[in-house]
Amino acid sequence: MELASLLPGCKIWSFPYLRREIVKEGGAGQNPVVQMQKQGVKLMRSLAPPLMAAFVALSPVLNPPVSLGQAIDVQRGATLFRRTCIGCHDGGGNIIQPGATLFSKDLQRNGVDTKEEIYRVTYYGKGRMPGFGENCTPRGQCTFGARLQEDEIKLLAEFVKSQADLGWPNLETYGD
Repeated sequence: MELASLLPGCKIWSFPYLRREIVKEGGAGQNPVVQMQKQGVKLMRSLAPPLMAAFVALSPVLNPPVSLGQAIDVQRGATLFRRTCIGCHDGGGNIIQPGATLFSKDLQRNGVDTKEEIYRVTYYGKGRMPGFGENCTPRGQCTFGARLQEDEIKLLAEFVKSQADLGWPNLETYGD
């Protein structure tokens, strides 16, 4: 049973480029409708695998949509990052200490590649990085500026980790 006959209302003979193929192949001895149907079946068989692959790749089962809550958290994280961190870590870099960027390879090398470790360093500081936690100690390691609440630091750690995993795409897409 031919594939074209499974599709209701399929009029394969209406494709002018298929008629040209029949003439080129010298199909003068066969019924032109049958030849066009065969060409249509070939066309359908050649298009089926890429169309199926595209359908599966774009399926919401494999790529669940981002919830509104997640989008808001990303936006809040980006706003916090701009307000608190971008002075030294613009675009995930580090203008003070180049080997301590917020890119995945540097985070891994420095042992700060989990949300928990990013939280700890953001709260208490490390090396030249000041701590931003409300109860940060020792005092000399902490920022002299505004402190962040624990939920803000958690959100910031999640944002930094997700951006590091994505290779630090442009923050302008998140807006204020």
